[in-house]
Amino acid sequence: MSEREVERAVRVEWLKMKQALPRPANPSIQPFVECVADALIATLDEPYASIKWEVVVFDDESLNAFAMPGGKIGVYTGIFKAAETPDGLAAVIGHEIAHVTKDHVMDQAKRQMGVDALSMIGGAATGLYDMSRTAGAVGLLLPFSRRDESEADIVGLDYMARAGFDPRATISLWKNMASLRDGGEPAEFISTHPSDDRRLDEIVRSITPALINYNQALDAGKRPDCLGKR
Repeated sequence: MSEREVERAVRVEWLKMKQALPRPANPSIQPFVECVADALIATLDEPYASIKWEVVVFDDESLNAFAMPGGKIGVYTGIFKAAETPDGLAAVIGHEIAHVTKDHVMDQAKRQMGVDALSMIGGAATGLYDMSRTAGAVGLLLPFSRRDESEADIVGLDYMARAGFDPRATISLWKNMASLRDGGEPAEFISTHPSDDRRLDEIVRSITPALINYNQALDAGKRPDCLGKR
């Protein structure tokens, strides 16, 4: 599957989602999420800086978000149960953007041609999924490798820090994810993401450079006032 074919599939699926899925009743949620996403996008290098990114919030209780090639970002309102602050939301969206900028999404889509487009290209920040799908998760339903997930965590930390969001919120985010996990955490080898403990350990080991970038961003006057959009 070529990149052009993937991008065509993305456009089709994105339009279907926008037509089929409801939007939040509260009109302030969309500009709030856009504010967080726009601040992260402003840190990107080319060619991603010049993409016309589109952000849409969907009214759904799933603890999830995703990013697609071509700059499509979807956020489900259920993610706010774990991402309680703008910094927490920045951790989620930064992670998903990193899946695009590091070519995880495109590479996986090419490898899995013939699979339903959303299964191919939809990143999932949380790794929370219906346990009835566990048997299939080892195969085509596994969106990204654990290595890709770990890389997206670290790259996402850098994006949020340089945008002026506190990278320490990532630790709170994943602790919230762990507490919200329904029925316990699946074994790491069949999970779409690293285990909670492993993930937190890696984030803690990598957070010092992000904190340096965060303090530099604050010194430069970067501190997005996204709460003011709500």
